[in-house]
Amino acid sequence: MGRNMRVAGFVVLMMAGLALSASAADPVYEKDAVLGVWKTEPNDNGDYSHVEIYLADGKYSGRIVFLNSPVFLEGDEGGTAGQPRSDFKNPDEALQGRPLLDMDLMYGFSHNGKNKWEDGRIYDPESGKEYRCKITMKDPDTLEVFGYVKVAFAKLGRDTIWEKVDEGE
Repeated sequence: MGRNMRVAGFVVLMMAGLALSASAADPVYEKDAVLGVWKTEPNDNGDYSHVEIYLADGKYSGRIVFLNSPVFLEGDEGGTAGQPRSDFKNPDEALQGRPLLDMDLMYGFSHNGKNKWEDGRIYDPESGKEYRCKITMKDPDTLEVFGYVKVAFAKLGRDTIWEKVDEGE
């Protein structure tokens, strides 16, 4: 075997080894590990929610089950003080009055067999926009939620960290 063939073979083996070690580094979680209630990261105003992820028709979805600020405050944009927070930025006028509490905001996720739930959608009530989304379980108590748009071959978006809520919270 010539020197170039040996070098090429070595490079292929190195790349295969790197690919195996990278995939081995991903933890593996059962598909239902994502089920439960998760605390969202606070926004700029300090507001956060709890989202219950549940299974429906073989796909994973999520709904808001708690808001730390459940009613509009005096001077809040989009609502009357003391009234339940609503989806006032939704582009569909028929949905603008719906309450945020108990609202479904994510749907269509499938487990990839490791630590990700993919091919889902997530709605952002702060912007009134829906995004593609994937969820990565970092550990049993931490999710990374990445909402994005695809531009050519790139995924542009932002990620946020959600923490598992204990039953007593």
